[in-house]
Amino acid sequence: MTSPKQLEVQSEDRTPQKWCISLREDKFENFLSQGDPTVNKVFGDGSLFSPFLFRKFFDPSDAFPLWDLESDILLSHLRSSGQTTVDWSQTDKEYLLKAELPGVGKNSVQVYVENGKVLEISGLWRNQREPKAREWKSGHWWEHGFVRRLELPENADWRKIEACVNDDIYLEIRIPKCDISRGKEEGAAHSE
Repeated sequence: MTSPKQLEVQSEDRTPQKWCISLREDKFENFLSQGDPTVNKVFGDGSLFSPFLFRKFFDPSDAFPLWDLESDILLSHLRSSGQTTVDWSQTDKEYLLKAELPGVGKNSVQVYVENGKVLEISGLWRNQREPKAREWKSGHWWEHGFVRRLELPENADWRKIEACVNDDIYLEIRIPKCDISRGKEEGAAHSE
């Protein structure tokens, strides 16, 4: 096992009109039915990037309130069959997300925080054929990449998020919790 590779958690993504084309269930089922094993690995059952991860179809480019739900309950159907490659939890001090990334060569995963409210994990699983093609995030993004956008809890300290990848496959994201009571006390002291 190699040492973890730290990822830079960026707070600014200047991609114009990213995720502007929604992935609809009929489009996705048609795309998945093509039988490409890489597509099944990237978007199949149990993958963090699967639109069906939460049992119902949910476009991964829409922000999802992951930490409002218990992974034991939400993923029980996948765990019983050994299909899940994702898990999340929380302690008194932090939120933790672990996921297997699509094993499609050297990983190109990127982690962004949008306006301190949404955590975005994305990357390419297939290179674009045309070098001058428009940004992959602005079109039919699922044909080239993957994404999962997650709402951050109110007490998430988004400025201190840490992300790393182990063996180019295993993503781990740690999101420290803010001390809300301390923050309120400090705010009250400054307003006096």
